[in-house]
Amino acid sequence: MGGVVLRVGVIGGGQLARMMIPAAVRLGVELRVLAEAPGSSAALAATAVGDYRDAETVLDFARDVDVVTFDHEHVPQPVLAALVDAGVAVRPGPAALRHAQDKLQMRARLAELGAPQPDWAAVSSAAELEAFVAGHGGVAVVKTPRGGYDGKGVRVVRSAAEVEDWLAPGTALLAEERVGFVRELAQQIARRPSGQNAVYPLVESEQRDGVCAEVVAPAPRAGRVAQAAARVAVSIAEGLDVTGMLAVELFETDDERILVNELAMRPHNSGHWSIEGAVTDQFEQHLRAVLDLPLGSTQLRAPWTVMVNLLGGPMDGDLDRARRLALGDQPAAAVHIYGKDPRPGRKIGHVTAYGADLDDVAFVARAAAIAFSPS
Repeated sequence: MGGVVLRVGVIGGGQLARMMIPAAVRLGVELRVLAEAPGSSAALAATAVGDYRDAETVLDFARDVDVVTFDHEHVPQPVLAALVDAGVAVRPGPAALRHAQDKLQMRARLAELGAPQPDWAAVSSAAELEAFVAGHGGVAVVKTPRGGYDGKGVRVVRSAAEVEDWLAPGTALLAEERVGFVRELAQQIARRPSGQNAVYPLVESEQRDGVCAEVVAPAPRAGRVAQAAARVAVSIAEGLDVTGMLAVELFETDDERILVNELAMRPHNSGHWSIEGAVTDQFEQHLRAVLDLPLGSTQLRAPWTVMVNLLGGPMDGDLDRARRLALGDQPAAAVHIYGKDPRPGRKIGHVTAYGADLDDVAFVARAAAIAFSPS
């Protein structure tokens, strides 16, 4: 006899929802996806197509699921509130998500929690920004509070004139000090509504043009930094009442301090390595967490795992040929394709390799990725 099948509704049909599908199969839960358009990455599980900004569309989608979660953080707060008012379990909830949706609110709340972060200010005028720049060595990082990702909505400036098009009456921008960091790190944690959490190994990420290009798990030579990152992640997850996966992106400075850069309340690019590299990957862990199931082990399957993002894709657009070349040349590599058409700078997939020797593992992952190179 079969038991009750739990249903998870995912808003957003991108590659993160796509990668939840095999995790749902393993757990024996049903995955339903509200996709933005036909032919989305998660088309295999897309049971509806509609506008996630429309409350009636989202409420209709959520009518017969046990919990709603997200492929992205862009669902408006009024829509989230409508779900809660209708008695839908929303995880992470609106109060937590607002800190991933608005960088100014994130910075303010992290300051209240005592989390280490760069010096920052909300600036509403050219004069305020000029004052911040002057007080921080003549340079600042300016971000739009909402909507930015993969380097979009971020500029390094030396004068307010460089973001004149962003400044508007009644709006504020986030100005941050430019951090002299030695590397970028990411700390992932999962948390259930009941309070249990599970911390993943700290990873090192390499960014190119504001986009994650490569991840090494665990972060080499982490030591005390790894312990500090785990403490910070636990504090943030509990302080913001996060449910599901939380990724805390970090800067490491030359004196082994860490500073919080960004937050993501969902599975994250920095955790894709876990599909092959951890006992419980981030997608299964996210589903466990939002369903309030016991969390899985975050133990590594091998001493090292390297993930390389596939950005852009081959010039001729022939992904099948590239995949065959990659699998034939590096049979130990795992190739993940997201069902997206190649175009410059677009994340179309990733490659993962794991093993006992970091240099060997990195070679396998990078060699497989070359088959998808635009050049």
